[in-house]
Amino acid sequence: MAFKELMDIRWLYQGFVITTVLIGLVGIWATIRLIRGGPDVFRNAMIILVIGTLIGGIHYFTSLTMRGKAAPANVKFYLNIITLVIFLLYYIPGIRDRVDFSERRGNSKAEKAASAGMVSIVAGVITVTVFQWAAPSHTLNGENWVYVFYTPLMVSGTLLLAGGLGALTWGIRELFKQEITQNSMEFSEIHQ
Repeated sequence: MAFKELMDIRWLYQGFVITTVLIGLVGIWATIRLIRGGPDVFRNAMIILVIGTLIGGIHYFTSLTMRGKAAPANVKFYLNIITLVIFLLYYIPGIRDRVDFSERRGNSKAEKAASAGMVSIVAGVITVTVFQWAAPSHTLNGENWVYVFYTPLMVSGTLLLAGGLGALTWGIRELFKQEITQNSMEFSEIHQ
């Protein structure tokens, strides 16, 4: 089924896109809260994952029924399911006892910078390579529609890569300085 045959139900697909973007934004908020820790952050993340999985499943099966193929809704749906399963593993008693998201974490700026740098590098790589991995589901009549966003994707991907590399380098350097300072103090205490 070609895209023109879906024009009668485009409202449905527009609803899927808007809902998915909103769930994604709330998911980013939940992820940041989960990293910081605090009361109910794990429960909130689970609720968002369940809602995202349900909407993704409806989108997936609707696309499969209407078009005969489900890309890119299938990727979103499967990633939601995998993430939900990983989160459900935290309910296993042996794991639940060792992992506590309810505590606020006091990570140093260096640890946060190194973590943010690694995440930014991964996001940058995903962004600058989108033209290759998204091409199969975004090509119509031999034309890759992802190239419509070439400039913003390349600029944002490059900024993510460069910023991530800078943050990671700074964070690792600061962590090494902290380690050297701590080891020097321990060494001087032992030899006094």
